[in-house]
Amino acid sequence: MAEPETPTPPQLLPDEIHRAVKPGTALLRLRTTHSREGVLDGAWRPRSRDVATELPALIRALTTHLGPVTRVGLDTDAWEDVPTRVVVDDRVVRLDSFPVGDDTVLITRGDSDHFALMVVPPDTTPDAARDAMARAVRADNVTQAAEILVATLPEPVAHRPESA
Repeated sequence: MAEPETPTPPQLLPDEIHRAVKPGTALLRLRTTHSREGVLDGAWRPRSRDVATELPALIRALTTHLGPVTRVGLDTDAWEDVPTRVVVDDRVVRLDSFPVGDDTVLITRGDSDHFALMVVPPDTTPDAARDAMARAVRADNVTQAAEILVATLPEPVAHRPESA
C-alpha cells in the first residue's frame, strides 16, 4: 500500500495500513476509525524497555501516519535511562515523566493533540500480544490498558515442587 501523501488531519486517525514487519520496525497498531471516542488510540509492543532503542522507530511510524510528534509522556520508572529528549530524523521530541504506569505512553502531535497507546510488555508471547493489541484498538473499547493486559496476557507459570 502506498504511503499517505499528507499526514492525517488533527483529531483523526489514519485508515488501516497493512505492511510487513521488518527488523527494527515499530510493532504498532492504531485504531482504524476516524473516531476518537475510545480510551486508547492504539497499542505498541516494544522489544525492550530501552527508550533510546525503542522510541525512534515508534516516533518515525507515528510521524509517517499522524504527522510530527512533539512529546512523549511515559512513566520513567518503567523504562531504562529516560533522557529529557530524543532526536529523531533531525527533530527534537521531548520526553515527559507521567505516572501512567508501564502499560501506557502518551503521544502529543502538534501543540495539543494527544494519543494514548497501550504498551504491551516486551516479553509477551506473540499470540497474547496480538490479542491484547486487537482489543485495545477496537472502536468500542472503553477498557484501560492495565485491564486489557490483565485479561489478555497469560499468567506466569508458577514453579511447583515435584511430589514425592
